[in-house]
Amino acid sequence: MPKLSPTMEEGQISRWVKNEGDSFDANETLAEVDTDKATMEMTALSGGTLLKILKGAGDTAALGEAIAIIGKKGEDISAILSEIGTAKPPVAANGNGKSAEAPVAQAAPSVAAPATPQSEIRIPQSDGRMLVSPIAARMAAEHGLDLKAISGSGPNGRIIKRDIEQALAGGTSAAKAAPSFTPSTVVGASAFREEPTSQMRRVIASRLAESIGPIPTFYLTREIEMDNVLSLRKAINASLSDDQKVSVNDILVKAVAMALQKHPFVNASYQDRAIRFYEQADIGVAVAIDEGLITPVVRGANLKGFVEIGQEVRSLAARARDKKLQPEEYTGATFSISNLGMFGIKEFTAIINPPEAGILAVGAATQTPVVRDGQIVVRSIMNITMSCDHRVIDGATGAKFLDTLTKMLEQPAMMLA
Repeated sequence: MPKLSPTMEEGQISRWVKNEGDSFDANETLAEVDTDKATMEMTALSGGTLLKILKGAGDTAALGEAIAIIGKKGEDISAILSEIGTAKPPVAANGNGKSAEAPVAQAAPSVAAPATPQSEIRIPQSDGRMLVSPIAARMAAEHGLDLKAISGSGPNGRIIKRDIEQALAGGTSAAKAAPSFTPSTVVGASAFREEPTSQMRRVIASRLAESIGPIPTFYLTREIEMDNVLSLRKAINASLSDDQKVSVNDILVKAVAMALQKHPFVNASYQDRAIRFYEQADIGVAVAIDEGLITPVVRGANLKGFVEIGQEVRSLAARARDKKLQPEEYTGATFSISNLGMFGIKEFTAIINPPEAGILAVGAATQTPVVRDGQIVVRSIMNITMSCDHRVIDGATGAKFLDTLTKMLEQPAMMLA
């Protein structure tokens, strides 16, 4: 299993493009792998023949673990299979009988290898248990398919992605309702099912633990009047087509980027023996997807206009939901924004994404009575909370950054000052 993203520690085979016995050329796609952030293509480093699949669709493998054997057509691989079976550390193998720390090439669509407990969902049935790969289960749920009506072609009748694709192509009814619970007088612990955690969810858990523990974090909250931003957005969108219209979040990304240029310690990260200051503002924009959270990065947001930022965010978010982002598109942000205002959340705190020094949590802008010049008036008030890494950002530094950001949003012309 090769390293397909910077934070990847293991991968789950999504599907094999090649089958056992197939020949391939260098740079030809052999399989698709679900990493912690996206579905990536595995390509051959050189030409050869796929002699044996060791990890089937839905199986998980650690970095460097053998997933397939390649070599010359008809080559005897019994010695390699024996070596893999007795090897303690993860190894990859090739047809010359030698093991290596990384695979020479990757493999093809076959389900010859038996499923492991981590790569299947067991659904109780009256006549036993139904085995379903996580990817197949997710696809079935998305399309409303009844798994009982689908025959599995994987090992031990396991339902895999190919079976779901065939069911969709054949028009399997999606209208069947989910099975309801049978009334019972038996009182006991609730039945349950377990789904294997995705690569993304495992990395999220690891990075959150890394962030919330070692990083000394404090929080700063401000209220911002958003009426002028709302008026600006309305004026801009009046002259734009539907596919160009900007959102409040697009304006916020620009304002944050411009504020970061005035406060270098906020646009920085802590290194063991140094503080790294970034010249441009690369803003990570948190996007919720089915398996967790991913932060596509708007590079050089301080150099871009509202429309360009909006189009880039929409494109990145769409590809993030389709798991088509490349590693360079979701790593290396200098500061992040997490906006839950569209869900009606008024205020929250966000967890810093290391090595960034800060993240801004944005709530909903709501009509609120406030006192201005001795009079009660109604304004659109938005709460923002910045989580700060105290190793880089002091309290006064963070407060000054939020003051600059507040002025830019309450008087958008200040972004040009």
